[in-house]
Amino acid sequence: MERGTTLFLKAAVIVIGLPILALCIFLVPEIANYTVELYPDHSYLKYLVYIVFYGAAIPFYFALYQAFKLLNYIDMNNAFSELSVRVLKNIKYCAIIITCIFVLGMPIFYLFAERDDAPGVIVIGMVLVFASMVIAVFAAVLQRLLKEAIDIKSENDLTV
Repeated sequence: MERGTTLFLKAAVIVIGLPILALCIFLVPEIANYTVELYPDHSYLKYLVYIVFYGAAIPFYFALYQAFKLLNYIDMNNAFSELSVRVLKNIKYCAIIITCIFVLGMPIFYLFAERDDAPGVIVIGMVLVFASMVIAVFAAVLQRLLKEAIDIKSENDLTV
């Protein structure tokens, strides 16, 4: 792969992380405060909103870091290695963790949608769950394919 392509992909990884950072800084506190306005007798919901969104942001940024490492391995012509398989495994686990966090946080989405009378909020929560599940499955498939390619390559190296 050309260096320009991986440079573009590295820039895309950074650009993907910036909107999530902006959401974490500006939107999550607003959502938490609005949840307290909707349920003033349940002020602990504010902290649950912080736990769900910031808890999902941590594995998200770890997965972005792993994607950046994978692109560095590709730059170093080290794409077909156990390091790349390990990176894909880490990305898969991060996506699974994000899925679990949002599944456990779905009651908050439900409470928010019920009081605010906005059923689209539940759909947004489900999109977050299914998007991270798709990423987990995609990373698992890539991990398995890369592992099989490495095995085939090592067999061919032994027969020569």
